[in-house]
Amino acid sequence: MIFKVLYQENRAEVPVRENTKSLYVEASSEREVRQHLKDRNYNIEFIQLLEGSHLQYEQASANFEVESLE
Repeated sequence: MIFKVLYQENRAEVPVRENTKSLYVEASSEREVRQHLKDRNYNIEFIQLLEGSHLQYEQASANFEVESLE
């Protein structure tokens, strides 16, 4: 499964929508994604499972690059 993670780069800063970044992670659960990212100093706002037409839409983006946990 592929998850889209919306995050701020610095956990200490107040979240600002304009500074929100996203990354894509291939994992079997949201819990695995959180475990994978826990060492980074990210303020994770939201993790969303991508599937179907939503996944196809995201794959068409120029910024679509999936991180694998393996």
